Amino acid sequence: MCDDHGHGHAHGVEEIVVDEIVSDRAAEAVGPYPHAKRFGNLLFVSGIGPRRRGAAGIPGTTVDASSRVIDHDIEVQARACLENIRMILEDAGSGLENVIDVTAFLTHLDRDFAAFNRVYAEHFPERRPSRTTVEVSKLPTPIAIELKVIAWVD
Repeated sequence: MCDDHGHGHAHGVEEIVVDEIVSDRAAEAVGPYPHAKRFGNLLFVSGIGPRRRGAAGIPGTTVDASSRVIDHDIEVQARACLENIRMILEDAGSGLENVIDVTAFLTHLDRDFAAFNRVYAEHFPERRPSRTTVEVSKLPTPIAIELKVIAWVD
């Protein structure tokens, strides 16, 4: 909005807080972005997979001698994703109970959807966020799931 003087803000409107959130507990970002951005009372959490901070392997992943993924356990990966999300939210002053919306990216929707739903329901037993689940052909690292969430914080 612009005020009458063209200064780019309206009179009487508070400045909105925009902060980068970087957790020192959740898995490191795989690119040049923070774990989350806070905009006012909303947290926009970057997509995050099941990796663990400081660990090379991916939980729930079986690899062959040449490090190619040959199988994955979606329940283990989903739990690890949600654990990363929980740590990011807590480090930002929020929690899983404050999640408003979830976008889930699965690489094997037919195979993994039911098991993913079971793990998801355990983590959101009462206050269920809205959710979109899509199948993707590939994710940036050899993972089978990535989650992106929007939450609120006081």
